[in-house]
Amino acid sequence: MPAFSLNAYVALSAVLFALGGIGVLVRRSPLAILMSVELMLNAANLLFIAFGRAHGNYDGQTMAFLVITVAAAEVAIGLAITVLLFRRKDHADIDEVNELKH
Repeated sequence: MPAFSLNAYVALSAVLFALGGIGVLVRRSPLAILMSVELMLNAANLLFIAFGRAHGNYDGQTMAFLVITVAAAEVAIGLAITVLLFRRKDHADIDEVNELKH
């Protein structure tokens, strides 16, 4: 099985990050925005591991593990906010997050 070059990993990561960024900007659903942010974080993880492998150390894997930990906390908070939105109304729109202040 041929090994991919570092440029291929960087290109794939850039495409994934761009798709996630477009998803954050275009979508209005909180769940879709959370999935887009997760896609962006996974693109960063791919780069961390690819650069760590290219340089022959495990620092990239350590950073990827930390990013996964932060992503889990972000999803927990985001889903809690989404559940609060659904309790108040039958639908969740990202513009209605300000209504949780009342």
